[in-house]
Amino acid sequence: MLITSQHLLHGIINGLNNREHSDLKIDFSERHHPFEGCFNFRDIGGYKGIDGRPVRWGRYFRAARQDRMTPADLENAAELNIRTQIDLRRSDEVRNQGRGPLENIGTRYEWHPVIPDGGSEQLDKTVGKGISGERYLAYLDFDPTSWRRIFALLADADRHPLLVHCTSGKDRTGVTTAFLLSVLGVDRDVIEADYLLTNIDRDRYADFLEQGPGFPPGRSRASVIHSAGVPEDAMRVFLDGIERKYGGPLHYLRSVGIDDDQQNAIREVMLDS
Repeated sequence: MLITSQHLLHGIINGLNNREHSDLKIDFSERHHPFEGCFNFRDIGGYKGIDGRPVRWGRYFRAARQDRMTPADLENAAELNIRTQIDLRRSDEVRNQGRGPLENIGTRYEWHPVIPDGGSEQLDKTVGKGISGERYLAYLDFDPTSWRRIFALLADADRHPLLVHCTSGKDRTGVTTAFLLSVLGVDRDVIEADYLLTNIDRDRYADFLEQGPGFPPGRSRASVIHSAGVPEDAMRVFLDGIERKYGGPLHYLRSVGIDDDQQNAIREVMLDS
């Protein structure tokens, strides 16, 4: 079920923020960068990881496509000093949308698609159309080479700060971010709540389309808002599935060649001491 109520979403986040004995704080406005032409652009800093060490701010950003950034957006993005752009999109998406403008401010582009060409159609046949935790779990049936390359970049301090993105910055980006936060030892409730923050920026995205390029043919504002969001249970179902099938996110990563040394290197790069 897709979250359609901002009140409901804020209720979930507030419930986590107010947990007894918890110093957790999930503040969308604190981590969100409201670019004019790029949406769902967020920092994962501040979450508590292993041994209570907080995730460093300004090291890992997650976002949607950047090809519609304005000149003002690019000026603001330059202040983030992003060294590496990790693009998770399929080749057809890159051809249709372009790489975006970040290379113009010195960012190095890396293309590591989580879903191969033809993969979306394959997922439609095996798990059905539409976003779900089962669909996320099926991403892991594809060649894991991209995961190895992505996590090698995450382990390399010289490649930080990084931006990880797909088209909407929610599904492939959400799964990648969930893996990273798991490596960092972030509480699972926080991982699920961070994923749901995507739903807060949907109306702003719909406003942008309505006032600018227009909605895609045959699409209404309501359908755009729906497709720009994520289901309330998808990350929970995905994490339950990876626990059941592989023994958890860290075990899956080890099984595809992302070993403890590399995971520890990521922690040293991403966590404050």
